[in-house]
Amino acid sequence: MSARQLVAIALIIAGTLGLIYRGFSFTQRTHEARVGPLELSIAHHHRVDVPLWASVVVIVVGVGLLVTHPRS
Repeated sequence: MSARQLVAIALIIAGTLGLIYRGFSFTQRTHEARVGPLELSIAHHHRVDVPLWASVVVIVVGVGLLVTHPRS
């Protein structure tokens, strides 16, 4: 399997996951204060939404890479 095919399959999988989950979330921890043995921290929850059109474009590009032949 060539690198081109691997990239195409990765794009198709990423686009499909974008369609299914519509984004991803992550937690960012910050250390606000340290007073003696006590440490106060805050956890910020962030959500990144992936637009529907971006997922579709990524899938189309992946399929395009699979069905077209590279020029030799």
